[in-house]
Amino acid sequence: MNNVEYKRKSKFAVVVVVILFFFFSALVYYQSLLQPVTTKSDATLKIVNIPKGYSTVEIAKVLKENNLIKNEWFFIWRAKALGADGKLQAGKYLLSPNMTPDDIIKKIFEGKAQKDTIKVTIPEGYTVKDIANKLSQLGLVNKDKFLEISQNDTFNYDFLKDVPKDRPNRLEGYLFPDTYQIPIEADEKEIINIMLKRFQEVYNSNIKDIAKNIGMTPDQIVIIASMIEKEAVVDKDRPLIAGVIYNRLEKHMKLQIDATVQYALGKHKDKLLYKDLEVDSPYNTYQHYGLPIGPICNPGLKSIKAALFPAEHDFYYYVAKKDGSHIFSVTYEDHLKAQREIEASENNNAK
Repeated sequence: MNNVEYKRKSKFAVVVVVILFFFFSALVYYQSLLQPVTTKSDATLKIVNIPKGYSTVEIAKVLKENNLIKNEWFFIWRAKALGADGKLQAGKYLLSPNMTPDDIIKKIFEGKAQKDTIKVTIPEGYTVKDIANKLSQLGLVNKDKFLEISQNDTFNYDFLKDVPKDRPNRLEGYLFPDTYQIPIEADEKEIINIMLKRFQEVYNSNIKDIAKNIGMTPDQIVIIASMIEKEAVVDKDRPLIAGVIYNRLEKHMKLQIDATVQYALGKHKDKLLYKDLEVDSPYNTYQHYGLPIGPICNPGLKSIKAALFPAEHDFYYYVAKKDGSHIFSVTYEDHLKAQREIEASENNNAK
């Protein structure tokens, strides 16, 4: 073999190798595009809204923005290859980044939106605004619309009859904290009703008759329970805090509960300042006697039961320790002493 032929064959071999390299690289890339964005089993489910009239191109953009597909143009090509182009249906879909593009196309093509539900846990102590934020982040509601409906729409439940319609945050206290399976096609009012119906069950079995027996309205019980929910960290303290609230009400003392000031301020502060205690609000129990104008959060069943069955004692004061539990005192002098003991303990631990 002469030198010219050798060089020619060598070049041919290089070309073949390059072609094969690009072919296998393209094949690997193609195979990767057929795979999910992630293979993690705990990948977060996402609610994606496909508006009416959206084209495959527009749908691909929405999916890419939600990190549900790797490549928009590949998704569009696969939709055409599978005969789904122009036939993807509008609706809300529960999708996951560990679904393949073909799985996503099939689900949207078949229009399986209405059958999906998403598990949502609303913790005890969440406010209506907290709930609106969480549901909005999940893609279930429009936050502003949720808040507007909760404030102004009509809800026919016995426990709401005594709630003033002009109360700020009218449903505060009544969107019961629990774990729900919410249909992703449910609108804002339907979701609110799901939570109100759960409160109706709690009301019928726990509040309705007992509140009447102890001379309180259901609304007053919910207001007290909401303060307990925000003040108590340790369960054993809940009925004790309830007892303090009832004792102070009976003596016509201001409740002076920090959590009501936090609610009036509209934000959480680790440490309240004296000027914070002067905030002008009907929720501020440092400025006004009696109960605040309404609940300051949505309390759980433990706090509701504490409000219905307060511990009987002579305490009028309590102060929180670093672990969240409280020291309870009969006199203001003992209360100040407890505060000094806690401050000294915290200072020693800081050294």
